[in-house]
Amino acid sequence: MMKITIHHNPRCSKSRQTLALLTEAGFEPEVVDYQKTGWSEAQLKKLFAAAGVTAREALRAKTGPAPELGLASADDATVLAAMVDHPILVERPIVVVGNAARICRPPERVWEIVERPSS
Repeated sequence: MMKITIHHNPRCSKSRQTLALLTEAGFEPEVVDYQKTGWSEAQLKKLFAAAGVTAREALRAKTGPAPELGLASADDATVLAAMVDHPILVERPIVVVGNAARICRPPERVWEIVERPSS
């Protein structure tokens, strides 16, 4: 069975919905509560490259500390540093399968990288 990792925030409804889609389909993903583990800059760069997004595209710009940190006009390096300091700034959930990753908003985006079992 393929290894699936979900970078999860249990307080986020989209993250919970994505996890539910996976478990209801019979998968047992590794669940990483990134609020507890945090991020490294190298880890984020790798995840964003696998997802085909920039740090700016993965930023939760309208909620949390982003507005007060002035990230609306910041460059990617500044956004990335802020994400390491404030893990909540990263859009979630991020699902990883092999060398592919997706920010699963909406949750059904998970099927772009996970083969849905046939019924």
